[in-house]
Amino acid sequence: MKAIDSSVTAYYDAGEEFNRLRTGIGRIEFERTKEILTETLPEAPAVIYDIGGAYGEYAWWLTSLGYEVHLFDLSERNIAMSSLLAEEYKGFELAAKEVCDARDVPREDSSCDAVLFMGPLYHITDHDERIKAVKECYRLLRKGGKLYTATLTPFSCLLHNITVYSPNGENKNTWLEDPGFVKMIERELDDGCHVNPGRTVYSGIGSAHFHSAATLREELAEGGFGETEVHGIMGGAWLVRDLDTLWENEISREAIMNTVRLLDGHEEILGLSGHLLGVSVKG
Repeated sequence: MKAIDSSVTAYYDAGEEFNRLRTGIGRIEFERTKEILTETLPEAPAVIYDIGGAYGEYAWWLTSLGYEVHLFDLSERNIAMSSLLAEEYKGFELAAKEVCDARDVPREDSSCDAVLFMGPLYHITDHDERIKAVKECYRLLRKGGKLYTATLTPFSCLLHNITVYSPNGENKNTWLEDPGFVKMIERELDDGCHVNPGRTVYSGIGSAHFHSAATLREELAEGGFGETEVHGIMGGAWLVRDLDTLWENEISREAIMNTVRLLDGHEEILGLSGHLLGVSVKG
């Protein structure tokens, strides 16, 4: 197996993922993903492998619903931080929490009912290695089992930085003026490659690969899966102003989430979401 770029592990080992899903646009991603999981997962107590599950936001939540959840992640820091959620989910325990590579998961063939694959596909930059990871998910799933694959789109970096561009504001942001950043964006739009070794060009995630809905379906098909339903997890809702304030109000929160549901399934606008979620079935 080819090594994962060190910039990826450096990002997660610095603890930068912690609480991402509990603030800002992460709240939309978390809420909509949970909705889709609730609607489509087999009934508990099914066995779920959360591969690349970071410190376990989804794993702990699903455990509290009665599922048997095994958490796997490449980052030792993420696995260690998973214990920080134990108090919040008092009375529940993960079935396992282990450091491992998504391409080599220490479990038997056909041993789970669903796989959450919420990060590895965009952190593995080599095409053949990504397919190897998808095939590993296929191996682990029982027939009829479901794979949930999260990806970033080639537009995600650019769209975000358009919304925060502020050359004269209090929180100055001028990435759009930086030639290195623009070159990075041009490559993303051309072939999906987010080339950012050492996170020196841009302070976001390290080197990655971004997928359109079409390329996501293609790679999942190469890994053995048939038709994949692709969801735009955030729609255009992440563009709303003062999201954290609005989120605290039940009426405004539901209004925001309803816009995501309305846009979901409209193929021509999926890229606006930034985050995609593919749902595939092992046939």
